[in-house]
Amino acid sequence: MSIQETAILEPGIAWLLIALFTALYVGLGWFFGRKDKELDQFVLAGRKVGLAVGTATAMATWVTSNTTMMAPQLAYQMGIWGMVGYSLGAVGLILFAPLAKRIRTLMPHGYTSGDFVRLRYGNLAWRVFLGISIFYSFGWLVSLGMAGGVLTHALSGIPYWQGMSVILAACVSYTLIGGFRAVIGTDFIQSILILIGLVILAWMVIGRIGFDEIHFSLERERPELLSLMMPAAIMFLFNNLLFGMGEIFHSNVWWTRAYSFREGVGLWAYLLAGLFWAPIPIVAGFIALAGPALGTNIPAADMVGPIISAELLGLAGAVIVLIMVFAALASSLDSLLAATAMLVVRDIYYRHLRPQATADHLRDATKVTILLLGVVTWLLCLPRITTLAELLHFTGAFVASTIWPIAAGLYWRRTNRWGATLAMVAGSAAGIIAYFQIGFYVGALVGAAVSMVVVLLTTWIRPQEFDWEQLKEAPPTH
Repeated sequence: MSIQETAILEPGIAWLLIALFTALYVGLGWFFGRKDKELDQFVLAGRKVGLAVGTATAMATWVTSNTTMMAPQLAYQMGIWGMVGYSLGAVGLILFAPLAKRIRTLMPHGYTSGDFVRLRYGNLAWRVFLGISIFYSFGWLVSLGMAGGVLTHALSGIPYWQGMSVILAACVSYTLIGGFRAVIGTDFIQSILILIGLVILAWMVIGRIGFDEIHFSLERERPELLSLMMPAAIMFLFNNLLFGMGEIFHSNVWWTRAYSFREGVGLWAYLLAGLFWAPIPIVAGFIALAGPALGTNIPAADMVGPIISAELLGLAGAVIVLIMVFAALASSLDSLLAATAMLVVRDIYYRHLRPQATADHLRDATKVTILLLGVVTWLLCLPRITTLAELLHFTGAFVASTIWPIAAGLYWRRTNRWGATLAMVAGSAAGIIAYFQIGFYVGALVGAAVSMVVVLLTTWIRPQEFDWEQLKEAPPTH
């Protein structure tokens, strides 16, 4: 059967929900960002974000559409270890908590993760890092855009490209209007919607089917999903742990929050966000395990969450899933657009092309870049060439290679700058070879291991002293 024949929501209802939430978020974007005229206010919310909003924005950003759609996919493909392994993404948030505190202390005037790499390791490492970071950002942007199209198509039969286009345009619009304050303000609301939606879905699944029936059906039809010894799943467990660390440690999405939080907030905001986030992939993944009990036809693995929820729970389930995943998608897409635009403007446009640019000019350039990022992402999303999991984990080898250069550079005075550069290059190369030769579930694992060895060896063989005061670069005065 086709999606059009099995879709629960009428296209008109889906369009109405999308239109309502688009109007809500655009309105909130205008409300939160209406007074932000200065550059720091537009890109970092004035560096005064408090604990409650800080925790909510960190958690909501990490609860991506990938979490609510890819966790069910991985549970459907790899069973228990799939959803547990995805939940280990919380470790990245928790371990970044002390790093966020140190970043705020060492770089009180910083703007991007690129600022740190440039000042700590020099221009060569900085440019290698920028290549990795921007490549990853587009991978994440495209996966988010794809998720919007997959979601609307699975639930309502709306063509993939239409749903993807409208949801992407909505997120670009309110980020463009309100800047970073709009991002964190809407994140607070989106985090509440996501948590409520997941609790309702899990409760309804358990109430309608029950643990015993789910377990019996899995034993009879998909016993491998209950196995704790599936080799690919075990490898994925460790791979996703390191992938999540690499994503957070290097990404400007998380560094901008470290810079934007008030002094003393970063440590607790990231720690609490990680603890609150950890159960979410398990709850989302559990929904997929009901598939064998329902005998559901799944045309594509990354559609399993929406299809099972809609088939099991009917119209109400489809509406809940659409609202929840739209909130999750928007909470990540807006953050990524804002952070990537800042990285492009500060580290490429300002540092390489227009060093004389004023703060007002950079603010305008950031808005233009947000719009351009949206257009490029839309073009890359049009040909849906792979699944969400495979697309996102393709970037895993690259980002995992930055874990050790970032962590060592923040805490060890003697980390070798050439070793940090080599670690990112060698780790990325080794990880991508493993991705193609073994599977998507080992790319980050191999990349992080090679990077670690290079950083440790080069620092041990030839340590280089560094003065932490060099990180306290004053902001531009013009």
